[in-house]
Amino acid sequence: MSSNRTGSGEPSATLALLWGEPARTQRKGPARSLTAVQLVDAALELADESGLAAVTIRAVAERVGVSAMSVYTYVPGKPELLDLMVDALYGRMPRRPWADETWRARLGMVAEANRELLTEHAWLTEVAALSRPPLGPGLMAKYEHELAAFDGTGLADADVDAALTYLLGFVQAHCRAAHDAQRATTDSAMSDGEWWAANQPILARAFDPTRYPRAVRIGAAAGEAQGSAWAADRAWEFGLARTLDGLAALIDSA
Repeated sequence: MSSNRTGSGEPSATLALLWGEPARTQRKGPARSLTAVQLVDAALELADESGLAAVTIRAVAERVGVSAMSVYTYVPGKPELLDLMVDALYGRMPRRPWADETWRARLGMVAEANRELLTEHAWLTEVAALSRPPLGPGLMAKYEHELAAFDGTGLADADVDAALTYLLGFVQAHCRAAHDAQRATTDSAMSDGEWWAANQPILARAFDPTRYPRAVRIGAAAGEAQGSAWAADRAWEFGLARTLDGLAALIDSA
């Protein structure tokens, strides 16, 4: 099983770490001179700076100035460290009271908060599995807060959970697409506009409007409207609105 997905560590060890049960998690080794929070923060810095591949036990140890063996007295390995990292980010998300906003405004804010998290920590889209998240205090606080956004909608409990999963699934898919688009720009050293301009001569010959009438007409209209074949902000606004429209049909029938 990949060590770069949440929930891939040894379950009992991971849960003990997440909920602070030192008697079950401490291993023999050098005397501890740090806190688990310092190790997690170091791992988060590495992931944000250089991607998830840069997060190794040795790299974390070097970042905080201890031996790799010292790190192993805190965590059994990278899978468990990854769960601590993700849960720490979940725990640090802002959570203001929902006050008197409509359910649609509240769910919009849930989506925006998660988009901000996944944009700031791009590697999260690679690891945050909806089906097996880190069941720590950060995740539980996030889940409780986001469930409260559905208060007053009249949905059954199971439908509230399904609706939240549906909303977060849209956010995760969008952010993954946005990261892919950004990587394409970085890897090619060309913006979308530059790429299309460079390939315009061959595209003009290949895209026959008599053979592909809809593709040529609609593709041109979309490109003109958003300045490229795909625009992250426009895709976000359109997709979020349609996602909330879908939930509105469910809530209206509750």
